[in-house]
Amino acid sequence: MIGQTLALVGAVLTLLAAIGVLRFRDVLSRMHALTKASTLGFVLLATGAAAELRTANDITSALLAAAIQILTLPVAANLIARSTYLAAGIPHRVDAVDELADARRAEAGRAEAGRAEGEGDHDG
Repeated sequence: MIGQTLALVGAVLTLLAAIGVLRFRDVLSRMHALTKASTLGFVLLATGAAAELRTANDITSALLAAAIQILTLPVAANLIARSTYLAAGIPHRVDAVDELADARRAEAGRAEAGRAEGEGDHDG
């Protein structure tokens, strides 16, 4: 009974993640809904399956799949978010202070000042 309940809750969370991907407008919100809810949903589903399975091989396979999901999905989500942020032409919103954009503007300003200073040395 516990395994079936965990599997049902996991399936509902996975369904909610899919609905979130369809309903949210920007890429970062979609990615957040997909990575958080689907990871927890899959882990609950795999744990529920492991609770209902009988052989040690099946149980360890389900738990190993859940562990791999937990280890790899945060890395993939980080890479997707970073590539979306850095890509040109993909709309994204940052509601808080955008420290990365500030740092990139400051770096571009320093590079421009360095180029202007270098050009001044060649004139004389």
